[in-house]
Amino acid sequence: MADGVTGAVADLRQALQARLGGDLVLIGSAEIAAYCRDWHGDVHSAALAVIRPRATSEVQAAVVACRELGIKIVPQGGNTGLALGATPDDPDHQVVITLERMNKIVRIDADDFSAVVEAGCILSEIKDAVAEKGMFFPLALGAQGSCRIGGNVSTNAGGINVLRYGMTRELVLGLEVVLPDGSLFEGLSTLRKDNRGIDLKQIFVGAEGTLGIITKVSVKLTPNPDQVATALLGLSSLDDAVTLFRRARRDCCDLMSAFEFMPPLAFVLAREAIPDLAMPIDGGYPAYVLMEISGSGLVDIDDLMGRFLEGVMEDGLVVDGVIAASVTQARNLWLFREGMNEGQAKRGSHMRTDISVKLSQLADFVRDAEQAVTDALPDCISVSYGHVGDGNVHLNVLPPAGLSADERRARIYAAKNVVNVVVDRYDGSMSAEHGIGRLKRADFEARLPETRRALLTAVKHAIDPSLTMNPGCQLKFSENS
Repeated sequence: MADGVTGAVADLRQALQARLGGDLVLIGSAEIAAYCRDWHGDVHSAALAVIRPRATSEVQAAVVACRELGIKIVPQGGNTGLALGATPDDPDHQVVITLERMNKIVRIDADDFSAVVEAGCILSEIKDAVAEKGMFFPLALGAQGSCRIGGNVSTNAGGINVLRYGMTRELVLGLEVVLPDGSLFEGLSTLRKDNRGIDLKQIFVGAEGTLGIITKVSVKLTPNPDQVATALLGLSSLDDAVTLFRRARRDCCDLMSAFEFMPPLAFVLAREAIPDLAMPIDGGYPAYVLMEISGSGLVDIDDLMGRFLEGVMEDGLVVDGVIAASVTQARNLWLFREGMNEGQAKRGSHMRTDISVKLSQLADFVRDAEQAVTDALPDCISVSYGHVGDGNVHLNVLPPAGLSADERRARIYAAKNVVNVVVDRYDGSMSAEHGIGRLKRADFEARLPETRRALLTAVKHAIDPSLTMNPGCQLKFSENS
């Protein structure tokens, strides 16, 4: 049989195409493959089919058809997630419903400082469209040229601007969601204040598609920050970076939009990915901070950045630094932060973490966790970087070159367990901004208090009693649980 599928799978595929039409349903293995891999290409799977709706009504029809045929659904946006939340893992019983064709910007309201967009809109295209109207959508991610807003909402994405604007949750004004029975939750309000009971839209933010499929989003906009000052700073330690943040938080107030820390290895990794990157300052300092403040109107951002850096350098808190003199130079500084991720990928599969701890404990956590990795896996390299202002650390572990695939997997698994022990000791979170997905489910379940588990189970069974939506993501539910 074509693609080597069983008769039961072929029958389900035929039934889907009969009900929804061949234009909506992809069944060829080559067509499906792109939707059944993770962002980094480490995991490849398969699905019964891929459904590509063009409108909310078609999403509803697809959900109803899948439910009646006993097919499980894995919702997918841009497939840029890092926790396997949108990667199917049961090829004979799961379909992917991708929102990629639902990519219209419905409206932008300058007076209301809001926009309504379909869930398949690419994040960078939303940002560009609102910028043309003189406004700003502050969600900013490395994958913003590929990720889609529905996925951003479903994972409650973070990014570099959380410090000033908050997580995605704080940027969502309203949602339209297709529920597991095919009915529609219509909550696309753009009201800033609406205290009529429980805020139901928030149930779907961060749920990773386990409670329904987000089809439209209304988002909060801000005035466009037409003044931006970006600085790369060399420091004597990560402790000094935390102290510098406290000082910047006081002196720059809410105008600080980003405050990232990087180790010296970041520059090595970035230049492995982008060889023509020119070093703006010496690459031998123990710690680096990439800092940005921004604003509009009557505030003089350049003067604020200059006066702030003059003071902290006089006090010896910053050893060296450079302020971008143009938008191009600022972009080049950010390329080091983004390029280091590409450089890590070029070294092969590795352990990626997404940890949050108390800001006051960030430097101690990094020291303890890196030392624990060194003690347990002396041939591996730790790379710690992230968002100082919100306590988010990406502590990644790179196995040495020359290992077999099995040996690399063993190192990654061991490193994960070592780091999680330290996270637990610091009462931190294993998922600051990437979600749980399937990748972190076992570790999440092992640490889940019974009361919280009971509440999550109750919500799941109330909204999705047939367990249709994204099975195996976040938690394993059973019919009787």
